[in-house]
Amino acid sequence: MNNIEFFNNTNTNIDEIDEVKKVIDYAVKKEKLENISFNIIIVDNEYIHNLNKEYRNIDRETDVITFALEDDDSIIVGDEVRVLGDIYISIDKAREQAKEYNHSLKRELSFLAVHGFYHLLGYDHETKEEEEVMFKKQEAVLDECGIKR
Repeated sequence: MNNIEFFNNTNTNIDEIDEVKKVIDYAVKKEKLENISFNIIIVDNEYIHNLNKEYRNIDRETDVITFALEDDDSIIVGDEVRVLGDIYISIDKAREQAKEYNHSLKRELSFLAVHGFYHLLGYDHETKEEEEVMFKKQEAVLDECGIKR
């Protein structure tokens, strides 16, 4: 059984969360994952700025940060459940980017959540080849869920 928790750590109501949950559930099924656990935490720019500064030494806000537990071999995870980690998404940045890219907040939050999900699975975009693989997977999930630009 999968355990995917969403936490809204902001003072605003986010109506799109239920739709984003459906997209993430679809991505998990598409990847044929079972017995996994991870969190998606919605925060504000100030909070994500502090995370970015503390853990990445980058002194600015960002849209999404993932903390993938499987990246660190020193963390021992039980046999029954794969604990993937945490995805932090800035609602402020998501709103800015939705406006900038002229699409819905649902689309932006879905993109950021799926992007973070694939990071938790070990995908990256450090090289052109890695980016192609990761972004193709992301776009397939979004397209198949009807989340258009």
